[in-house]
Formats: sequence, C-alpha cells, structure tokens
Amino acid sequence: MAKKNVIKSGVKVKSNPVDRTIQVIIYLIIIVLCLAIVLPCINVVALAFNDGTDAARGGVWFWPRQFTLENFKEVFRDDSIYNGYIITIARTVIGTFSSLVVTTLAAYALKQKDLPGRTVITMLITFTMLFGGGLIPTYIQYRNLHLLNSFWVYVVPSLVSVTHLLMVRTFFEGIPDSLEESAKLDGCSYFRIYFSLMLPLSKPVIAVVGLYAAVGHWNDWYAGQFYVNNTDLWPVQTVLQQMLSRAMSTEQVTTVAQALVRNTTSVTSDSLKMAAVVVTTVPILCVYPFVQKYFAKGAMIGAVKG
Repeated sequence: MAKKNVIKSGVKVKSNPVDRTIQVIIYLIIIVLCLAIVLPCINVVALAFNDGTDAARGGVWFWPRQFTLENFKEVFRDDSIYNGYIITIARTVIGTFSSLVVTTLAAYALKQKDLPGRTVITMLITFTMLFGGGLIPTYIQYRNLHLLNSFWVYVVPSLVSVTHLLMVRTFFEGIPDSLEESAKLDGCSYFRIYFSLMLPLSKPVIAVVGLYAAVGHWNDWYAGQFYVNNTDLWPVQTVLQQMLSRAMSTEQVTTVAQALVRNTTSVTSDSLKMAAVVVTTVPILCVYPFVQKYFAKGAMIGAVKG
C-alpha cells in the first residue's frame, strides 16, 4: 500500500492551456523587469569606460565605443576620494555591526510576552515610522548630543531602524517557545539564550538586516552634506557629490573642473557622473554573493511569518 501511495504521489499533473499561458506571461513579465533593471546598469558601465566626448555624440549603449580609463583617473585624481573611502568603509563596518547588536537585542526584548509595557513600547516605536521631527529639530538634537562634525553622527542615529526591528522581532516570534523554555529549565539566562539559541537560528534575517544596513551606510551622502563641515570626515558619497556639483558649476573651479578643461577631448561631466556611479556601486555589490543564500528566506520569514 505504501508503495502504491509513493507511485501515486510521483504522478505528474498535466497543466491545462490556460495555466501554461499564464505561466508564460509571468515569465515574460519577469524577463522584461529584469531587462529594465540590468540594461541601464550595463549602459552606465559602458559610458563610464567610454571617451566622454565620443559618448556625447550618442550611440553608446552596452559596450564602450572608444575605451578609456580617463574618467576613473579624474575621479581618483583628488586625494580626498581615498580618505572618503576610509570613512565610508569604517562607518559601514562599525555602523552595521552596532545596528545588528542593538536591533537584535531590542527585538529579543520585545519578543518577551512578560515584558512590562510591551504593547505601549511597540506602539511608541511604530509611531516613529509615521512621524518625524524634520530637518531643523533633528539638527538641533544632533547639536545637543554633540554629534555634529563627528564620525558618530553616521553611526548613532542609525543604530535602530523600526522596520528592521519589527522584522527581526517577527522572526524571533517564529522560533518555537518550547526551545526557549527548555533552555530556561537548563538554567540558561536571557543573554545565554540570546547568544546560544536566538542568534544561531536567526542567520537568514540577520543577513538581510545587515545587508540593508550596510547598503544604507554605504549609499548615504546626506549626513555628510548637512551635519559634517570637516571635509576629512566626509564619506566617499559626499565627496563625489561635491566633486560633481562643482564640476558642473560655472562659478567654481575645482580639481575636477580643471580636469575638464585640460581634457576636453576625453572627459566630460556626464562621463564623470557615470564613473562616479561605478566607483560607488561596485564595492557594495560585491557583498551580495555572500548573503544571497540567506536573503530570500530571511526577507520572507521576517516580513510575513507571525
């Protein structure tokens, strides 16, 4: 009888023409969406490696017509770009690690059903997702906390994201309570349960939240622009943003603007833009392969389960 059941369960069910048609349409939509995302990226890379004056004539799509590295040479000609990379890497590593520690600890605390004021705390945290103080109150608050013109203005304000906190808490709630109860019976403290039980079982959601936090730190130019006057503390995104803004301005002359004058036959402001996009995007893209196996699982479970 068991053998018959196995045979029956292995029988393929034939799909009707309507199902096949819907499946083909879904695949076509997915292919179109992928092309809409990938092709512009390829075009940016092609323009970054193409002669600026030649690219201005148009017709460069997915392969450089006149290959050159002058665009990247001009981007890296200014020494501040190297210091910007150091600041960006430091804030990404420190900020991501600190954010994961605070977020997972807070999520584990909010998971506890016997936490006093758990509902009120959750409501107050969720309230911050809908309403913010605005730019001026935020600036005043940072000044009162002595965060302005400090490296920690990149780290402290981004320690907790409410979205990430709720995602991790939802994932923790999906872990059977019996495991935690068994650990408590064995004499484990909350911190022991957190380190030895919750974190090892939460690698998928931790990988997703860590990736989101790292990308947020890497791509942020806003904090350096508005809260830091010391150019030595600017991240690479702010450095490039300032570099390109000055290069396109007719009232200011900078290293890049002078480069445009010296190399009118090869470098343009548009080609510099594309090179800057490649310079700032490629490093963070290298992180994706290491967390890809956790990404889909962690995002779905943390966002849906519960």
